[in-house]
Amino acid sequence: MKAIPAFDSSWPSQIWNGARSLVDVPPISLANLVPAGSRAVIVAPHPGDEVVASGGLLQLLAHHGHPLQLISISDGSASHPGSALWPKRRLSVFRPQESAEALRRMGLPLHSLKWIRGGFADSALTEREAQLVPFIRRYLRDTDVVFSTWRADGNLDHEAVGRATAKAASLVGARFHEIPIWAWHWSLREEHQFPWQRARKLRLDTWTVARKRHAAHAYASQLQGEPAIGLEPSLSPIVLERLRLPYEIILM
Repeated sequence: MKAIPAFDSSWPSQIWNGARSLVDVPPISLANLVPAGSRAVIVAPHPGDEVVASGGLLQLLAHHGHPLQLISISDGSASHPGSALWPKRRLSVFRPQESAEALRRMGLPLHSLKWIRGGFADSALTEREAQLVPFIRRYLRDTDVVFSTWRADGNLDHEAVGRATAKAASLVGARFHEIPIWAWHWSLREEHQFPWQRARKLRLDTWTVARKRHAAHAYASQLQGEPAIGLEPSLSPIVLERLRLPYEIILM
């Protein structure tokens, strides 16, 4: 999870809270997204991305008993460069613990969840993209439905993991879908760059949204910035506000 600047009321509306096309995005049911008998695989670039991008999807999958595998590519230890409060050594231990607590808050069965931790260095995943493909591929099956970050999300790590996951899924013959994260915070001037024709809306009920927001607050290291060195919180107020939306958008 990388920092998005804190909310400023003088900003223009962003895609998530101002795009007219959002209203017309057609819904998709979980049954059509992940057919019965298929395993769902979520590939997250950084700790926290699995909650911000797909916390609702994860809850629905667990509730309906779908086999689920989570692949965390990096440990997120480079999220606070230059920080005395959150140095890399502390974050390498703390951020996986935050992820475990976040998943517990969403009611995921940690005792049976298949969770692969890659340990790749974040903020440098583009340089390791060629290695990511075989790493991800070894954990996939041809009957899987695979989800990862959008390949044009506007964050280098997100895009590299999205490309690597798409290639790995293609190599094994699995279905692949993308989930935007940073793109929702683009300016409305960039709305035309979003692939609305591929978008589908997975609806979430009130309790699912509440648990997703509660899970996001498990990431204590991402809720505070460090003004002294110019670091904004990754989970800024505007990101937390977006998590109130009663749906998640999947790119088919």
